[in-house]
Amino acid sequence: MSTSTPIDTFVRDHLPPAEQWPEFIFERPELQFPQRLNAVVPLLDDAVAGGHAARPAILGAGIRWSYGQLQQLVNRIARVLVEDLGLIPGNRVLLRGANSPMLAACWLAVLKAGGVAVGTMPLLRAKELGDIIRIANISHALCDATLADELDLAHGLETTLAHCLLFGTDGELEQRAATKAADFSAVDTAGTDPALIAFTSGTTGVPKGTVHFHRDVMAMCEVFPRHCLKPTQDDVFVGTPPLAFTFGLGGLLCFPLWARASTVLLEKLAPEPLLQAIQDYRATICFTSPTAYRQMAGLVSKYDLGSLKKCVSAGEALPTDTRDKWRDASGIDIHDGIGGTEVIHIYMASSPDDYRPGAVGRMLPGYRGMIVDDDMHPLPVGEVGKLAIKGPTGCRYLSDPRQTDYVRDGWNLPGDAFHMDADGYYYYHARIDDMIVSSGYNIASPEVEWALLAHPAVAECGVIGAPDEARGQIVKAFVVLKPEFRPGNALATELQNFVKNTVAPYKYPRAIRFVDTLPRTETGKLQRYRLKALR
Repeated sequence: MSTSTPIDTFVRDHLPPAEQWPEFIFERPELQFPQRLNAVVPLLDDAVAGGHAARPAILGAGIRWSYGQLQQLVNRIARVLVEDLGLIPGNRVLLRGANSPMLAACWLAVLKAGGVAVGTMPLLRAKELGDIIRIANISHALCDATLADELDLAHGLETTLAHCLLFGTDGELEQRAATKAADFSAVDTAGTDPALIAFTSGTTGVPKGTVHFHRDVMAMCEVFPRHCLKPTQDDVFVGTPPLAFTFGLGGLLCFPLWARASTVLLEKLAPEPLLQAIQDYRATICFTSPTAYRQMAGLVSKYDLGSLKKCVSAGEALPTDTRDKWRDASGIDIHDGIGGTEVIHIYMASSPDDYRPGAVGRMLPGYRGMIVDDDMHPLPVGEVGKLAIKGPTGCRYLSDPRQTDYVRDGWNLPGDAFHMDADGYYYYHARIDDMIVSSGYNIASPEVEWALLAHPAVAECGVIGAPDEARGQIVKAFVVLKPEFRPGNALATELQNFVKNTVAPYKYPRAIRFVDTLPRTETGKLQRYRLKALR
């Protein structure tokens, strides 16, 4: 790109100062990225150039795009962005839509054209969209026609949004793209140019925009897939996490393309439709949440899952009981992992061959970890403290003072309480904010939840600390029952005794409230802060 080419430097100008960045580590050979890098080239263009043009890339309702067809569509959309909408490198493009082949093509086109993709969850309302438009100073939007109303309202709230095209049935984007040439050379971006802004999924109710570079997109592909999942070009990916969530962006788009495999993108895959999709598309790799695996376990016998080989869980802690129930029902052990929007994807994981009961896993190659106290001093083996990590990716919030809460002394602090054993396996306890201190005892909310989930009456549950004058806090559980059970004092007492016999008795829930549903994000994460508001 010539030096005279105009570039929008807003994202670069609003990154935290360099001294607040984490330390980045690129010691491994697969993490040696070229200085000039546009992530769409290795993910898509190189696949076509390498002889994969005829292989299936993206599958959907009535859609079966090869790598060659996907490349041509991406090129045409990139031309629409540049030629019709005046996109210049660095402009932010809001993407709004449920998982679909067209949304994936739009994401790839934005990056190929040098833009910065800003994915948004389909359920966001006008105010939330307006906040994102304002924070990221967004100028362009590509939106599914079925979700246009809230974006129209947001457009009225924020004036930076100058261009919006709709896609879907009779979409103007498809009409314009059809008139464009099918070739487009990827904009010559640097590996350290911004590629996407990922907004946190909102378990705290206060979203933050995390900036990731083109090299970060490729780094996530070179860690978990290469060293743990190990997909091949014959795999078919499917799952539930939205592409707006980095768990879904990696697992349902970038990882399949990196492996030259194919991916199934369908809207609103609840447990039964997901099982149906696995059967219909002969999917081999599934990405979804622990809650979904638990719900699907009782339905497996209704479907032919003979194609399924690997299952990945992330987004929240995987209860041992859920892991066991899924294995008993499907015969498949889950690949467990933990990652985060701030680090773009999974940095700690275990495969079925490397699973240690109770542990999430070990740091993946390329990442380092330690357990620290409040002053960043390393803690001994077996002692519970804060997880600190560093590697090829890390946190850079966009114009947010909370950067210094997440990054200290070059380390990322995801906010999780762990302990580590002598062999480097990490054991999750809770989010730091979800540790309950009752009568001097430290109690992890997930441990109590896992104990409750093992009871046959419990479909879902959430545990918080509730204020108590005598104990400081007590353990309070919100329980969703399976349809065949009815709430009552007798069942509450039974659940309390069950927990006492499963974990240390002082951890049992002294208060139980039966509810119809639990508050969750679109990605399935439990929103404990909303439970605290119910107490």
